[in-house]
Amino acid sequence: MHRSHPAHRAGHLGARTRTVLISGAGVAGPTLAYWLARHGYRPTVVERSGSVRSSGNPVDVRGPAVEVAERMHVMPRLREVATSVTDLVFLNPRGERVGRVDVGVLRQASGSREVELPRGDLAAALYEASRDSAEFVFGDSIATLNQDAHGVNVTFEHGVSRRFDLVIGADGLHSTVRRLAFGPESDFVEPTGIWVATMPMPGAPTRAHEILMHNMPGRLTSIHPSRGKALVAFIFRDASTVSFDPRDTEQHKRKLLEAYDGDVWRLPELLSYVRETSELYFDSVSRVRMTSWSRGRVALLGDAASCVSLFGEGSSLAMSGAFSLANALADTPDDPIMAFRRYEAEHRRLVMPKQEGVALAAALLVPKTKEGITLRNWATHLWPAAAAAAWAKRRVSSATVS
Repeated sequence: MHRSHPAHRAGHLGARTRTVLISGAGVAGPTLAYWLARHGYRPTVVERSGSVRSSGNPVDVRGPAVEVAERMHVMPRLREVATSVTDLVFLNPRGERVGRVDVGVLRQASGSREVELPRGDLAAALYEASRDSAEFVFGDSIATLNQDAHGVNVTFEHGVSRRFDLVIGADGLHSTVRRLAFGPESDFVEPTGIWVATMPMPGAPTRAHEILMHNMPGRLTSIHPSRGKALVAFIFRDASTVSFDPRDTEQHKRKLLEAYDGDVWRLPELLSYVRETSELYFDSVSRVRMTSWSRGRVALLGDAASCVSLFGEGSSLAMSGAFSLANALADTPDDPIMAFRRYEAEHRRLVMPKQEGVALAAALLVPKTKEGITLRNWATHLWPAAAAAAWAKRRVSSATVS
């Protein structure tokens, strides 16, 4: 366990500086810490991992998140490490091209300011922006929460117990804060019957500007270039969720290898990498549905509150949600419950349409039948270029886990 202590604090909230514990140092947590510090709060971020996570999964910063990044002065850094994908290519079992979407057309047509980059680079930029005004504790996690009318007593797996004015769970789909404050994961997490796995691929991609995608019924395999490297993604349909352990890598490998077979395209080669890798990400694609994102002095942010994993825009929503939450707390610092309600009402308007679009996106990205695959590939020749690019960029970039 190690700590990063702030060098200075920004702003004042009167006689007493309010303390906020944030669980999770991914995208939402550091963004929230940055803005809370500027509103005079004293944030502490606790992260189970020993450092900022380095997953290279490509994600988007788009929509309201672009303005958040610009106001945090990190946008130049994000553009420096952006990917350079211009095309999405659909392949048949022999590796022949049967469809193509020009991803670059949308950027040129709309003048979009959005950027795609590896998730690890986004997390690192947000951490570097916030670390001088917030305390970061790595290698630890919350063990218990006990709140009263004036604060929350917190025990940790390793560190000493502490008391905070507020606690925010920004710790993802399998949120510890949500489990401790609201109840078991099964009460809120709805699996969609789709699974996703990603891992880095040895060597450099042969085509640095193309996402290569191959489908079998209910199965997708893709190679996504990312700054001189490549990420392999597997997305497949399987209704089984029995005894899934999100931390059991060997179980994940077995389930993935059972789902794929056949001597098509580069599948045997890619499955051999699965057997050897120590960097496999694997999880169920799920929706988080909650009637309320807060309980007393504890609130949820990002995927912990409203996961729209795989087909959503998790990183962008996490950043915009963190900005909204910080502003709400700044406006009513003496009434955090009111602030939580305002944040939730505002941010749900962005989140709900994304959750409702999961089924349609799954049908397009992972068709269930051969006929569905053929129809989707054929449609790429007919879609208006801008519409096709919008769909492809939003779905495939997010498919590598937001």
